[in-house]
Amino acid sequence: MTMSAEPLSSKPSPRPNGDTLLRLRAYLGEQALGLNDRLPPERELSALLGVTRAELRKAMGVLESEGQVWRHVGRGTFIGARPVLNLDDVQFLSSITSAVQIMEARLAIEPELARLAAVHGVRSDFAELRLCNRRCREAKSWGMYESWDNRLHYAIAAASKNKLLMTLFETLNAVRRSLVWQTLRTDVTPPADHVSFLEHDVVCEAIIRHDTNAAAEHMRAHLVSIRSRLLAGPTEGPVRA
Repeated sequence: MTMSAEPLSSKPSPRPNGDTLLRLRAYLGEQALGLNDRLPPERELSALLGVTRAELRKAMGVLESEGQVWRHVGRGTFIGARPVLNLDDVQFLSSITSAVQIMEARLAIEPELARLAAVHGVRSDFAELRLCNRRCREAKSWGMYESWDNRLHYAIAAASKNKLLMTLFETLNAVRRSLVWQTLRTDVTPPADHVSFLEHDVVCEAIIRHDTNAAAEHMRAHLVSIRSRLLAGPTEGPVRA
């Protein structure tokens, strides 16, 4: 994939890591990059941003911890969270799967994961749920929202403590994120009344108070809400969980 971006500086110069991170976020926000698209090589990207390679690596580490990029030694850095499958498998499954089938699979798996999270979740799991839920509301772009939304659903699955279901969830999630339902959107940030905020709240609250039935029911209602927006048509832009 060919990148076309004007260098922000003719040569790298030392900058605080916070500034490097801001420059990197801005650069990624300007590029038309899809899930698992490869970023330019480290040497090229550091020159584009006008930062040192050491600082770029630190900033990439922050984005990787947020699930916005993943790195493969010898292959490069890619957009999105690290897939549980290799890229060829993800692409194949995506080619034979529809958005409706993905929603059917989510409805079959995620309510049960939420129920199990309410059974087996511990304090550290609940702290992660609260963090992700808060960051979803604080997101300054749809890209940031989607990263934290993905991490929230992953945190719920992880709290189930069921490794087999986790593997199924990760496979489903990798395929889901590889399908992009993109249309034009006038807003660049999630609205303050984005419907998923309250839906996330009730799911997380039920899990934290160990209410197994409510956790499953609220997760199912959240997914049904997403499905109704997905099937309603493209007027609202990409479907945001």
